[in-house]
Amino acid sequence: MQNEHSLNWLIDLVASASLENTDKAKKNVVGLVPTSLVESLMHDAATSESTHELKLLGTGIAASPGAAAGIACFSSDSVLDVTDKGEKAVLVCNETSPADEVGMRMAEGIVTVRGGMASHAAVVARGWGIPAVVGVSDLEIADGNIKIKGAVVEEGAYISLDGSTGEVFSGEMELQESNEEIPELKTLLEWADEIRSGYLKIRANADTAEDAERALLFGAEGIGLCRTEHMFMGDRLPLIQRFILADDGSEEEKESLNELMLAQRLDLAEVVSAMAPNPVTIRLLDAPLHEFLGAETPDELLEHNPMLGTRGVRLAIIREQLYRMQTRALMGALVDVEEAGKKPNADIMIPLVSEVNELNLVRSWIEEELASAGDELRPNIGTMIETPRAAITAESIANKADFFSFGTNDLTQLVFGFSRDDIESRVISMYVNEGILSVNPFETLDFQGVGHAIRYAIENGRKTNPELEIGVCGEHGGDPESIRFLFESGVDYVSCSPFRVPIARLAAAQAVLSSSD
Repeated sequence: MQNEHSLNWLIDLVASASLENTDKAKKNVVGLVPTSLVESLMHDAATSESTHELKLLGTGIAASPGAAAGIACFSSDSVLDVTDKGEKAVLVCNETSPADEVGMRMAEGIVTVRGGMASHAAVVARGWGIPAVVGVSDLEIADGNIKIKGAVVEEGAYISLDGSTGEVFSGEMELQESNEEIPELKTLLEWADEIRSGYLKIRANADTAEDAERALLFGAEGIGLCRTEHMFMGDRLPLIQRFILADDGSEEEKESLNELMLAQRLDLAEVVSAMAPNPVTIRLLDAPLHEFLGAETPDELLEHNPMLGTRGVRLAIIREQLYRMQTRALMGALVDVEEAGKKPNADIMIPLVSEVNELNLVRSWIEEELASAGDELRPNIGTMIETPRAAITAESIANKADFFSFGTNDLTQLVFGFSRDDIESRVISMYVNEGILSVNPFETLDFQGVGHAIRYAIENGRKTNPELEIGVCGEHGGDPESIRFLFESGVDYVSCSPFRVPIARLAAAQAVLSSSD
């Protein structure tokens, strides 16, 4: 909840330092202001009075900050029906997938039974600034009702949630509007930028022109992760389904690839144009097959653990034309942006690499597609470091990579052997309560294990390639404690959800100040 006293304290603090107008005064303020205060100002908050008056239904993981209220809807389609009538909706479901994103974007808030800080619902909600509570394991959705601890709430009734505390309520709570536009906050962040300049850049995870524009308003210096799979959802979904189900080398595959390329070119041009001349890192397709095919997945493509199955670079090697198509689409997009009078700046990132020969093979295909590109438009080609083997073999992988970007969500999952979608609500919360873990490793980086892997990869990658650019594009890039560790580890930039960019700007400056003490 927002603290009026804290807000007034911030205003007075910044005003006093502005009058003094010295570097020392500005640094003192930047060092004093807690990042939690900045986060609270970025989102609507629940008033203490309203929460006391409402019945608490249950508690889950506080996955995306802010408070929201609306009509309970059990599907994305229901959300659209409600919002079409001009009413507010809260999406309540077992879990979300990319197919739900049209409805998710229209919802005031999101509540899921399963999931954690790195689940689809959590990551997407933070990216769009939508309050979310996930992993409410006591909640049951059945027969048009929400059932939880003896309470029953019908679909169509009002519910409320606080994504900063993880609480879900029956009824409609009173909201206190965000204060993100107060001049003192802008001034504070400008001082923070001066301090971190030359040390650590802040980029955003953004997949649309709208997200890119929002990220720029919040002070992002580029896009560290543009997920291309999100561009194939909604009315584009049949196109990618047609490609996946087509025989390799068939006419149907060629036709579907051409349609996909035209759609991809348009989307990429919009994102790159919105961010120009700042850099945009385009991650080639990474989603597991079931996220595209759903119930239509044929038996021969079913996988027991799709997150560890045919996704990322593995799918590309099986279906060579996929990444070739995406490369052609990107080059066409860069030409379109340049012809529109802007300076495009984009790189290509290959996901889920574990073996340097994977990167070498796929890179050779991409290079063939780039052969006709001029030097000014030619993108760098890098890889995500998100598997333990990639971190362990970073020295050899750096031979074939222009940059590394650590996907800390997947890296945490694989280093621990934890499922990022299933384990948080049941196991990790108990581990933290029992003192087995000090923090949730999907929220704050595990310095001893995952952090060691990151440092090892950075050190050994730069032995091979001293100019290797290093970024982080997992959600740890928006966590203050993680940012401090990453800065000390030699990372060049962190990338996080647009709404976390202001927090990252302040945290990065505080990390720089701490290092100089």
